[in-house]
Amino acid sequence: MEGGKEQGMLVVTGLMAHQNPLEQLQAKFKEVENGFKAWLDKQSMPVEAAVVTATGAVQGAAIGALMGTLTKDVSSSFPTPPQASLNHQAMASLKQAQALSGAPWVQARNFAVMTGVNAGLACVMKRLRGKEDVQSSMVAAFGSGAMFSLVSGMGGPNQAANAVTSGLFFALIQGVLFQFGQKLSQPAVEDMYYSRTRSMLNSLGLQNYEKNFKKGLLADNTLPLLTDRQVIGDFIAT
Repeated sequence: MEGGKEQGMLVVTGLMAHQNPLEQLQAKFKEVENGFKAWLDKQSMPVEAAVVTATGAVQGAAIGALMGTLTKDVSSSFPTPPQASLNHQAMASLKQAQALSGAPWVQARNFAVMTGVNAGLACVMKRLRGKEDVQSSMVAAFGSGAMFSLVSGMGGPNQAANAVTSGLFFALIQGVLFQFGQKLSQPAVEDMYYSRTRSMLNSLGLQNYEKNFKKGLLADNTLPLLTDRQVIGDFIAT
C-alpha cells in the first residue's frame, strides 16, 4: 500500500517536473489573481476603491514610464517661446505636444493619474449601480480625462474648461468602445435559438442541412412539435 502511494507521488512529481515553466508561472499568477479578487470582493467600498485605484495607478505609471523612455523625451526638442509671441491656440497645441511626449517620470505621473482615477471611479460606480454598463464606464472615463488634463497641463489657460472638454472626449471615446465591445462579445441571436438543433444535427452527421432547418423555422422551441418523420425528411431533401 505504501509502495503504491510512493509510486503515485513519484508520478505526480515527474509530471510537475516536465511541465512547462511558463505554464507553471501562468497557473500560479492566475491562482494569486483569483485569491486577490476573492479577498477584494469581501472588502468595503472605500477599501476596494482605494486598492483598485492604487493598482491602476501603478499599472499606468509603468506604461507611462515605458512610453516616456521610448520617446526619449521628445518634449525637450520643443523650444518654449515667450507666451506673448503666441496666441492661445498655439500655446494650447504646444502644451498638448509636451504633455504627450514628456520625460519618463512625467509620463508615469500623467498615466498613473489617468488610469488610477479611471479604475477607482469604475469600481465605485459598479458598487453603487450593481452593474458595469456604458454609463458607469463613461463616468469613469470622464473623470480620468479631466484629471489627466489638469495634471498634465494640457490645453489653454482655462484649466476648468479644458478639463471638462477632455473629460467629455474621453467619455465619448469610451462609450463608443464599450458599445462596440459589447456587440462583439454578444452571441448572434440566431445561435441562441438553434443551439440544441445544431447539436442534434451534428450528432446525426447532418450539419450540412442546418440552413434548411433555419429556412423552415425549426428552432429549439418548435422542433419538439414536429412528429412526422416524413416532414423532417422533406427538410433534409430540400
